[in-house]
Amino acid sequence: MTLTTPVPATDRAARPDRRPWFMLAVLLLGQFMALLDVTVVNVAMTDIRTDLGASGAALQLVVSGYTVGYAMLLITGARLGELYGRRRLFVAGTVAFTVCSLLCGLAPGPATLIVARIAQGAGAALMMPQVISLIQAQFTGAARAKALSAYTAVISVAFVAGQVLGGVLVGADLFGAGWRPIFLVNVPIGVLVAALAGKVVPGGGAKAGRRLDLAGLAIAVPSVVLVVLPLVLGHETGWPAWTYASIAAGVLLAVLFVVVERRVRDPLVDLAVLRIRGVAPGLATLAAGVASYGGFLFCVSLHLQSGLGKTAMAAGLAMAPGGVVFGLCGFFWNRLPRRVHAWLTPCGYAGSAVAYALLGLGRDGGTLFFVALLLFGLSMGPAFGSLMVNALTHVPLERAADVSGLLTTTLQLGQVVGVATFGSLFLTLAATSSATALTTAMTCAAALLLGGAGLSLRR
Repeated sequence: MTLTTPVPATDRAARPDRRPWFMLAVLLLGQFMALLDVTVVNVAMTDIRTDLGASGAALQLVVSGYTVGYAMLLITGARLGELYGRRRLFVAGTVAFTVCSLLCGLAPGPATLIVARIAQGAGAALMMPQVISLIQAQFTGAARAKALSAYTAVISVAFVAGQVLGGVLVGADLFGAGWRPIFLVNVPIGVLVAALAGKVVPGGGAKAGRRLDLAGLAIAVPSVVLVVLPLVLGHETGWPAWTYASIAAGVLLAVLFVVVERRVRDPLVDLAVLRIRGVAPGLATLAAGVASYGGFLFCVSLHLQSGLGKTAMAAGLAMAPGGVVFGLCGFFWNRLPRRVHAWLTPCGYAGSAVAYALLGLGRDGGTLFFVALLLFGLSMGPAFGSLMVNALTHVPLERAADVSGLLTTTLQLGQVVGVATFGSLFLTLAATSSATALTTAMTCAAALLLGGAGLSLRR
């Protein structure tokens, strides 16, 4: 006979429920995997060209195809999660991403690789918006702030980690597979994430009386593609006339999208969320920070390689300490006294602007360069973490999908615009001097951050 002692109800209540945190870990692992693939392919371009006989244009599409596919469905992904269940969409996106990663790793030629990369990005777009929506739904108060801090920490680390991991995998030449493991490594991770998400992420079916805004969808997808595609291909193609025409057409469609969304009964994105306290200034501040961050990663990495002659892996490792500090400070910022929380974003942006200026001065990659990277991580980590929390604090649960779509789209488009703008400036000036190009680009990025600091003061 076995005797059991029941656990008192008071003891059970005192124990923290760890299930939401395990769920968050699974979601963030999927997010990390998806963000990693934005940059992981950059270090493998030479090997892909040699192995597949890819042209320069094909290589551009291999790199940018993921971003295009990702950007297409960001807004839609958030709404689909609300309509058909966030677990269902997250798992479906993870499975699509994993299958497409396998296709990328086994691709026999450039055409297959390009198509698989676009589809891989689309799968990521179904996954990513569900993370923010689920954080909003499953966490409240201090727990939500901590969860959002983990979310921002993963974002900050993943972009840098992509270059490091890509360099390690290509250099290791596992089983003689060359560049292919940079994609194949996603397969076991993706299978694990999909299996765990099916068990730990709350379910939920379609909401009664809700439907997908097909008119908004038909306008939003081409609008985003028409803006993103020329931005990612513009410099390499010499900014021909079609790039400007495409951006103009995309902007016009965006205006039409706003008009349509204000008139339909059940819009793809309820733009009224911009009137919620903190959302509009938060998104504007976020856009400035992400654009400068995207330009910073691109320009500094390229300067380390083309200007200072470092390998891609060495360049990634050189930037890794700053990325790690960014992630740690972005996660633990809420341990600072509450009276300083309101000032973390403007002060952090100002500190990061100083770091950018120092990067321009420490362009030889010496001590000043690393001091600047550490200052950037120390400043931007708390700024970014507190910004996300402040922007979402007053958002009610029923508006989570709308804000999630806007936030993830701002993150992606901000990065693309930053890379296109600062990258084009850097590459144009680098033809004469990489050092001068870095100084100029970082000075402009610092000016943008100071503007973002001013935006963050609006409430």
